[in-house]
Amino acid sequence: MNAPRSPGRPVAVALRYERTDMPAPRVTAKGAGELAQRILDLARQHDVPVRADPDLLELLAACDLGAEIPPELYHAVAELLAFLHRLNGAEQRS
Repeated sequence: MNAPRSPGRPVAVALRYERTDMPAPRVTAKGAGELAQRILDLARQHDVPVRADPDLLELLAACDLGAEIPPELYHAVAELLAFLHRLNGAEQRS
């Protein structure tokens, strides 16, 4: 997920969630500028969906690297995960 904080400067946060192994998603990478671009490039190279949501990005970027997302973000991240689940299902059907 990414959104520019200023024109031309990407920001990215990556999450990991294994429903059977983790109580909540974790922030696995985050950065701005060149680091954000590298995160986005790696995601695309590995067919990981990227979604822009500036408001959620700002909240997730405030989380510590490696930390579980706070309970206040569960609903917003659950909506994101549901979107990705639907996206993956649509790709498998095509």
